[in-house]
Amino acid sequence: MITRRNVSAMLLGGLVAGKTGSALARTPNPAGPPPFSPREIVDSGHQFFGGISRGLGKLVEEATRRWGQPNGYILGQEASGAFFGGLRYGEGTVFTRRGDPGSRIYWQGPSIGFDVGGEGARQMMLIYNLASVPDMYRRFVELEGSAYFVAGLGMSAATADRMVVVPIRSGVGVRLGVALGYLKFTPTPTWNPF
Repeated sequence: MITRRNVSAMLLGGLVAGKTGSALARTPNPAGPPPFSPREIVDSGHQFFGGISRGLGKLVEEATRRWGQPNGYILGQEASGAFFGGLRYGEGTVFTRRGDPGSRIYWQGPSIGFDVGGEGARQMMLIYNLASVPDMYRRFVELEGSAYFVAGLGMSAATADRMVVVPIRSGVGVRLGVALGYLKFTPTPTWNPF
């Protein structure tokens, strides 16, 4: 079994996760909820991903090294497919320290690039500089790369203003390529990815 390579994290090293992106995410956001520790994120991810999550700790460690501690996260699932142009649709629950039981959130988005295949994935998205859940309802630009057959675990990053969203995907399917696109988060489901 070939596992998903962390292509997107390497590509984003120079684009999204450079010094500017790292500095933005590490800047404290006093209006937002307090951050989650890496241990809390890994524990929640192990419960959510189950046995597929062996590499989760390393991905969370890398995300924490680059962007600091997230002050929110999403647990959910998505389906996507691409033949040079692609689409993805997902849904999940947002968790913060504000004491709310979790808000439903939906995402969709197009992509374009050298990207072929399809996948179904469970996702944990780490959120940095989140002031409130309604601030998520916008487009986040994402550069993603993937190379796996059957199953894998990978990480990418998407940005909007000062916020950074880091999707950690545990996918099943066949996927190969690199694509540029965006994730559009909405409070209700929609088929319109634009």
